[in-house]
Amino acid sequence: MPDKDHFNSDKGEARLSALQTNANAVKAVSSAVESTLGPKGLDTMLVNENNEVIVTNDGVTILERMEVKHPAARMIVNVAKAQQEEMGDGTTTATLLAAALVDEGAKQVARGVPVVKVIAGIQRGIRFSLNKMKEKARPIWELDDEWLQRIAYTASRENEDITLAVIEAAHMVGREKLEEKHFKLSSAVIAHPRAESNVFSGILVNKTRMNSQMPHFKEDVRVLVLADPLEPEMVEEEARGTDAGFAKQERLKEEFYVALEHLLHIKVGLVVTGRGVDPHAEEVLTDAGIMVIQRVARDELNRVAEYTGARPIKRNGLRKPPEELESMLGFCEEVEDDEVLEKIRISGGRGKPFATILVGAATEEVVEERERISKDAASAVQAAVRGGYVPGGGAIELSLARDVEHFRDTVQGMERFGVSAVAEALRRPMAQVVANAGFNPLEKIEQVKALQLKRQSDSLGIDCDRGIVADMIEMGVVDPLLVKYHALKAAGEVSTAILRIHTIVKMKEELFF
Repeated sequence: MPDKDHFNSDKGEARLSALQTNANAVKAVSSAVESTLGPKGLDTMLVNENNEVIVTNDGVTILERMEVKHPAARMIVNVAKAQQEEMGDGTTTATLLAAALVDEGAKQVARGVPVVKVIAGIQRGIRFSLNKMKEKARPIWELDDEWLQRIAYTASRENEDITLAVIEAAHMVGREKLEEKHFKLSSAVIAHPRAESNVFSGILVNKTRMNSQMPHFKEDVRVLVLADPLEPEMVEEEARGTDAGFAKQERLKEEFYVALEHLLHIKVGLVVTGRGVDPHAEEVLTDAGIMVIQRVARDELNRVAEYTGARPIKRNGLRKPPEELESMLGFCEEVEDDEVLEKIRISGGRGKPFATILVGAATEEVVEERERISKDAASAVQAAVRGGYVPGGGAIELSLARDVEHFRDTVQGMERFGVSAVAEALRRPMAQVVANAGFNPLEKIEQVKALQLKRQSDSLGIDCDRGIVADMIEMGVVDPLLVKYHALKAAGEVSTAILRIHTIVKMKEELFF
């Protein structure tokens, strides 16, 4: 019979085996994107089973399209997707930091540090780093701030036309709108291969007018936003078979027809509905020269209401007296069915400001890439307005690593090993940027560390063209705080979740009869 020590040894080996397996899977995912980091980053070629090829240096594109089977690796991919959805940028940094934290944590566990202590230490180190990062941020005071344009220029891969378009759109919507929690400037980007690139104050609805007999263009338009179908309310089918039910249905139809007359009386020019339209209503509104857009998605419906100043109403709201119904209408200066874009263009709304960034290109492939870059730039600009900016090029992370080392000296017990893992992981971004530029990361990192300490600076990094220590702020290499903050926070969360996995067990297949 095996003794207790032998049994515990087997359990420990199994634990390390599972951890190492996860760490290796995470490292494999990271290696697919780490070569794209920095100004000298290289492209990755993605090939599918039909030998179709995509060449890109966009981290989230690589992670979304690469084949990933290992569950721990998929956790990292999901974090990158969440980073993209939340911030629109920083996916490669988030992936690199997460992989580094898992790697460093696994090393500490292999040395004999209890995994719970490593996890607790990582969590303390991440919290400390996030607070310090906030302290180091430089604010954006005005939308005319030159740093905002620099951030847009960097995020747009140095496309000047995209930079100018995004900055113009930011001015159109204003700071108050940019700081709204649920508003995303990136949603203002619309791409079409036949479009002429420009920015305009207004919105595009992803629909066309209901029929070609309706006007394709109108000026000085009153707008009704209906969250329901533009149809008579229906009595239940069983009730319609009774005299009372039939009479009620006829009464509801009459009320609906009266409501249509009210719309004509208060001079509605555009009706936007969330669902379908009754054939009789279509005929009446067409004859009256009213444009109707039906089956509009809820978020677009809300955008039309917000932009035109309309109050969305339910179907029973159509029964209100004309003067009360009139108070719920919105207004826009122009509405046009753009036949090239196959969308409705609304401009001159009297509600909250909106902007649209139209992105065009010669081919589908090129326009898709320009759309992605434009969205990245818009997200970066909005993040910078909300939270300010920090030095880029891995400089802020290296500065934080030094702060975390000092913090580690105040931590008692074995949790300090987990804090050390955070310090080591924070060195990885600059090391990767330097390696991608063709320089020795060990040598360059030591040079930067020494000068950061000597000058008490958090902005010194490596000039990737010359290989010398330079001030990232002076070079214009900066990143939005919120992008970096969210990347580090997400990396800390997923890395500790992976380190916490003790055993990997394959689930049995479900049997369906």
